Amino acid sequence: MAGHHTFVWWFFFARVKVPGLGENCTMTPTTSGASPANNALATPSRQFDLIAFDWDGTLYDSTAAITHAIQASVVDLGYARPTTEQASYVIGLGLMQALAHAAPDVPHERYPELGQRYRHHFSKALGDLNLFDGVLPMLQLLKTSGVQLAVATGKSRSGLNEVLQTMDLRGIFDDSRTADETAGKPDPQMLRELMGSLGVRPERVLMVGDTSHDLRMANNAGCASLGVSFGAHDQASLDACKPLAVVHSVSEMQQWLLSRVGL
Repeated sequence: MAGHHTFVWWFFFARVKVPGLGENCTMTPTTSGASPANNALATPSRQFDLIAFDWDGTLYDSTAAITHAIQASVVDLGYARPTTEQASYVIGLGLMQALAHAAPDVPHERYPELGQRYRHHFSKALGDLNLFDGVLPMLQLLKTSGVQLAVATGKSRSGLNEVLQTMDLRGIFDDSRTADETAGKPDPQMLRELMGSLGVRPERVLMVGDTSHDLRMANNAGCASLGVSFGAHDQASLDACKPLAVVHSVSEMQQWLLSRVGL
């Protein structure tokens, strides 16, 4: 079951540096080491050559389960229950920033116990979690356009690999990065590594995510972004990061993306 508790392991134990929590979403972009090789593949009707997706709350319907598990684990330790807003906001952040927002009263020495309680509560929801309806056919359609697809997520590597293998997603994604193998959001390292690996320059990359952390990462990497409002953060938080658009359903996301890749 260790692979199933992927967000838990990263959320409570990864020591990921996440700069700029609470800063304005419009940050100075950083340069990428990406090769321009794949830019030759661009066509007049295709705006992007790489689309990077966040996982939880964007493709995978897990936000409510994560939020509830955070709340319940804090209560188990005898501390005040975080609000839904507090608990959902920290999805995608590193350890210290996440706990400062969701459980500011819990002392550092009790983090391991907090993590154990989180695993207990989150594991009870695993059997009911799945991709959002419509995500798989959307990804399959995007794949036919020739655009490269990637995942940039706060999950662990073992956890992401397991879920990709069990959800008929083998061969869909060209590459991925997880929080335990690179810097956490909104640091741009995840996107910079994906661009370097896949040979795509920032101006040909789109980041799709449900939190301001995702969109700020895109800003920091010099990439465009698309917000989705059906995940962890509300539209006002997403709008503040100046994405190209904010979509409100998987069908709207599909229509928007397909129109940008020539389909």
